[in-house]
Amino acid sequence: MLLRSAPRRLHHLRPHHLSTAAALAAAPPTPTEWTTAPVASVGAATADASLFHVSLDLSSRADLLASHVAAGQFLPFRLPAAPYPIFLAISSSPPAPGLASSFDFLVKRLPGTPSACLCDLRPGDLVHVGGSVVGRGFEVGRIADARDVLVFATGSGISPIRSLIESGFGENENIDVKLFYGVRNLQRMAYQERFTNWESSGIKIIPVLSRPDDQWTGERGYVQQNAFSRMKKVVNPSSMGAILCGHKQMSEEITRALVADGVPKDRILTNF
Repeated sequence: MLLRSAPRRLHHLRPHHLSTAAALAAAPPTPTEWTTAPVASVGAATADASLFHVSLDLSSRADLLASHVAAGQFLPFRLPAAPYPIFLAISSSPPAPGLASSFDFLVKRLPGTPSACLCDLRPGDLVHVGGSVVGRGFEVGRIADARDVLVFATGSGISPIRSLIESGFGENENIDVKLFYGVRNLQRMAYQERFTNWESSGIKIIPVLSRPDDQWTGERGYVQQNAFSRMKKVVNPSSMGAILCGHKQMSEEITRALVADGVPKDRILTNF
């Protein structure tokens, strides 16, 4: 989703007219070099088709692949009818040299937004992208000594969290990682087919639905107002870390709650 004057998401940025929330860190720089890449695949990522998987074929762009070094980084796109570049968080993990040939993205199909046109493309269609990946990603070195890590994602904010998990974060047996993933209902929840593998790597997944059906027996409400407030246990704030990606309100409320409990602010990570 585009970051407009009153942004709702913090993982998909545009460089101009940033609000206070986005201005907490500098926007990614507008590329000086552009290239084209063909679409490898496009398909619905959720049952209601509100989110799409989009994959770019970069088999001929080893330099672009190599510029992705950290989960949470962005690739700039220059799309038709968009007066500015947009920046999409890469959902695939940083590639090992020679072992990957594409970048994956999770794109919200919101009619009227430039990014929505990506969801209507077909394999082989060309898109204009930056010549290199931008952004610092999640600076996980800042919480390398953490024993408890709380990860919060809402909506399509799960995209760079997938990259983080599948790059090996959480596999250390000495770290207890919990992922609170909030969406409206299961029809809008992406990556459900990956949950078993994520949990086998050491991630405890806590889905939180704000408008579930009557059969839902899990957590209800919003991750910051209901599930987290009921389940949080800050035993030793100095050994805790947090990673946030999603709605502005969620990020602000979780940050306030953690800081109030004594978690140092530099141990609360975002990717912007």
